[in-house]
Formats: sequence, structure tokens, C-alpha cells
Amino acid sequence: MRAVVLSDDQIIKFLNENFINTWITNAELGRTPSLREPIAKRYEREGKTFNTAQSFAQAIMKGWIDGSPVDCLVISPEFDVMGKLPLNDSFDECSNNGISDVDGYLTFLNDSLDAKFPGFNPRTTDALLTGANVDLNHEKPTDKVLHILRAPKYGNQDYNVITIDTTAFENGGTLTIDIRMGSSKSGGSFDLFDGDAALPKHGVPTEALTSVWDIPTGQRGIIEYQFDMGKIFQLGATGTWFSGKGNINAFHAIISVKDN
Repeated sequence: MRAVVLSDDQIIKFLNENFINTWITNAELGRTPSLREPIAKRYEREGKTFNTAQSFAQAIMKGWIDGSPVDCLVISPEFDVMGKLPLNDSFDECSNNGISDVDGYLTFLNDSLDAKFPGFNPRTTDALLTGANVDLNHEKPTDKVLHILRAPKYGNQDYNVITIDTTAFENGGTLTIDIRMGSSKSGGSFDLFDGDAALPKHGVPTEALTSVWDIPTGQRGIIEYQFDMGKIFQLGATGTWFSGKGNINAFHAIISVKDN
């Protein structure tokens, strides 16, 4: 990899501008059976430990591809695997299709930023976009969502809708939605509606209970809404009007209720 794509200045510039770059050997995570005992003895000798239960380690292990000696993974700040690429297979595929290794690798990186989940079976991609329906209660007052949004034409709305059920909180509470945008082209706007509201397709969403608009790429926004009795809400997620029609981005949201 160092002698191919990582020797290209264009790739290095793109990686430095868009990612925090790091690496780890398969042996450190116990992926190489013959080296597990020597690695364990080395840790003992050096007084070191490596906790594979950590979120980052778990994300790496989740993205492993069986039989691949080298994997390239794109992992979000929330430790969601956004793309995975077995390098050896990738170079062979590029060669067979007449595509340069650099162009193929750049496509992989861009597709990961655009929440296209490269390297995943297309049939499983929808399952990766979690939390289209969120059911909160006293035993589970917090849930997480990973989803995507798309920028509409200026002046329009193109909502992806997440249903939030808070009916278990009979006495009401405070609904908090902590949103972090991915690093792709589109910023995000989010509007909270009543569960039975008809979501608008054009113009400013004056029917919204509360909103947070124009969260830039890679940045964070928060919605807070106090309600008097449990009910169902709709969270409409859309790209900003200034992001360019059709551009998409991923977003990660932590949705929680604090009981009154």
C-alpha cells in the first residue's frame, strides 16, 4: 500500500484534509492465530495491555474482511464503519477494469464520506442505516441513529423521517437530539414535527415544533424540546438549501428523553 496509493501526493493530501489517519497490525488485535501467544508474552514482558473491548478496536474488528491481509477502513467519530476495502482485491479489480489504483482508492474514500458504505453487501446497506423508528421509555431513555440526508433544490424539502415514540413518558419530559454531521458535501437541517403532521415539501417549515438548520459538514447541532405528555414525534432530516442539489451526507444522532 505504501508503494502504491500512499506514494501518491494527491492521495496523501486528500487523506490529511479529510481523515485522522492511523494503522494497526492484524497481530495486535489477535487476528493472526500463530502470533497470539507471542504478542501476549510481549505485552506481559513490557507491562502493556490492549483492550479489544474498546469502541475503536471493536469497529476495526467489525470491518474485517475474512482472508484479507490488509484492510482499509473508514470509521466515523461515533465508531460506525462507513466503508471497508481489502487492498489486495481492490488493486486486482482496478487492474482488470482498466482503472488506476489511485482513482479506485479515491472513489472508495469519497463513497465512504458520502455514506454509500462501499465494501458492504448492497442488501445489508439499509440495515446499517439504523434507527428510522426510535422507541424511548424509562428503561431505555436514549437511543442512537445513523442515517443519511440529501440536499434538495433551493426552497424545497426532501426529508428522511425518523419517528420518535415518547408515549411511555406520561408526564412529559425534555427531548434532546444531539446531531453530528458527517464529512461529506451537504450540511444538514433538522425539523421536529408532531407525529400526525404532514411534512411540507416546499418553503420554510413553519409547522415545525422546533428546528436546527444549516449544521455545517463535520459540525454538531442540538435540538431540545419540552413536552407535557408522552407522544410521537417526527424528525425530518434534509440537506441544506445551499449544499447543491443531490449532495448527500451521513449524520449521527443521539436521541434521549429526561423525564419531568
